[in-house]
Amino acid sequence: MKLPVISATGHQGKCLVIDAEQETITVHDESGQRLGNMPWGAIIEQVLASDDDARFAHCRSQPRAPLAVKVRYTTPEGKQFDGLTGGVGGGGLFIESSTPLAPGTELSVEFALPDRPWEKLKARAKVVWTRIKPERYLLFPGMGVQFVDIDEKAQSLLVELVEALNRSRNPS
Repeated sequence: MKLPVISATGHQGKCLVIDAEQETITVHDESGQRLGNMPWGAIIEQVLASDDDARFAHCRSQPRAPLAVKVRYTTPEGKQFDGLTGGVGGGGLFIESSTPLAPGTELSVEFALPDRPWEKLKARAKVVWTRIKPERYLLFPGMGVQFVDIDEKAQSLLVELVEALNRSRNPS
């Protein structure tokens, strides 16, 4: 199958040739000259390794910020785990784990924010996505959990913290 590139800035006139038998995509220039190809597996890995903020931004209801805080999470069966967050937001957390729980798993989470270490925030959450292996040597394996029930005050504290962290990282 041959697909012309029409609107991708800087690549108009090029063509993608999809070979389902070889599971490759080949790029040709305007004159039909082969520029290179890539196996589907490499493309899939590239998509999976893309930035989680970009990949999941469409499904987040709240902004998030990178922040490591201790978190204790408990499964419905009563199994408890301690971990670290890799990011926090008003809508959920990323919990680093070499053995993330399956998407759909419901959890109770408990953590404290750096500016209020004496105050434990509690929420019910569910695992919505996982990263099974490290990516780009920077991103730890773990799971994205979404709050399904969180106290309004706790969520407000999280939102304020994320806004402050993001302001300090990206001053206007």
